[in-house]
Amino acid sequence: MAKYKIAWLPGDGIGKEVLEAAKIVLDRIALDAEYIHGDIGWDFWCKEGDAFPQRTIDLLKNVNAAMFGAITSKPVKEAEKELIPSLQGKGLIYRSPIVRMRQLFDLYNCLRPCKAYPGNPINFKEGIDLVMFRENTEDLYAGVEFAPVPAEVRDVLSKVSKPFAPFKDLPSEDYAISCKINTRKGSERIVRAAFDFARKFNRKKVTVIHKANVVRATDGLFLEMARKVAKDFPEIKMDDANIDAMTMWILKNPFNYDVLVAPNLYGDIISDLCAQLIGGLGFGCSGNIGTKLAVFEPTHGSAPKYAGQYKCNPIATILAVKMMLDWLGEADKGTRLEKAVAAVIREGKVRTYDMGGSNKTLEMAEEIAKKL
Repeated sequence: MAKYKIAWLPGDGIGKEVLEAAKIVLDRIALDAEYIHGDIGWDFWCKEGDAFPQRTIDLLKNVNAAMFGAITSKPVKEAEKELIPSLQGKGLIYRSPIVRMRQLFDLYNCLRPCKAYPGNPINFKEGIDLVMFRENTEDLYAGVEFAPVPAEVRDVLSKVSKPFAPFKDLPSEDYAISCKINTRKGSERIVRAAFDFARKFNRKKVTVIHKANVVRATDGLFLEMARKVAKDFPEIKMDDANIDAMTMWILKNPFNYDVLVAPNLYGDIISDLCAQLIGGLGFGCSGNIGTKLAVFEPTHGSAPKYAGQYKCNPIATILAVKMMLDWLGEADKGTRLEKAVAAVIREGKVRTYDMGGSNKTLEMAEEIAKKL
């Protein structure tokens, strides 16, 4: 009987290809694991009206961790048209399965390391080593949305918020509402995770990203909780920055930053920016981490135009494997894997198209496996 059970969730497009690459390195490193396939993604939405079937939810309740490829998502109206005819017109609403997964399993900590490995020809600058902590279950991704806006919601808004008064006479289909929801618990625990990481790995500073000068209620609460948590870590410096200013300053001098923490949407934006600093989404790995389950993935999408070509860079997914190994307590294997990735990047003999080369997805994985 295998030591670990790993849910294997390829998803859509190149998700299947990069997980195939991940399996090459996992087999070489000889992780004692059983890999159990799970159905997830666009095909299951089209055929079943559910991109995250109950059978996959049940699978995730009984594994140690999961590897996740990528998901194709489309706007609601377009999604309705993709359903098989027997499901159309039944009021089914498409929701991203990865967002639903994060909320259902309380995978509140989206951890995204961004490290520039020496020799990567598309590094912004050598030596960048940032770690992003993104709150993963709340904020504008909470899923509380209205389009069209129900009459009772319009009435409440017109009574409690004067700026909304003019909207009470508009047709409900002329506007939409997405609710930004931040809680004290959610804010506190993601900030504490960032500070705990900084203490454990001797990081010197945590930067809190927000827009509390304008979005005063929700971002104000997030900043308030950050300042409260920071008092428990007097040896670690805390500073804060507005999200708009942060996109400028992190480009101007990324070495001024160390550990970053943000609400859900801002964290999504900044982590993609950080990924570009280290060569793009082909190097952006991510862990969706809760107390009982963690799901690891590349941060890139399903890239439908490249599906089946095996040309995309699998390093983001392979670095996500490294994160999974660390989560499972297999840190020695994780360190070996990261050293192998670094060696292949440094040597530059095998490079995918984004790095200026012509090697295919599985060739990159095989080269990394040789170093293990």
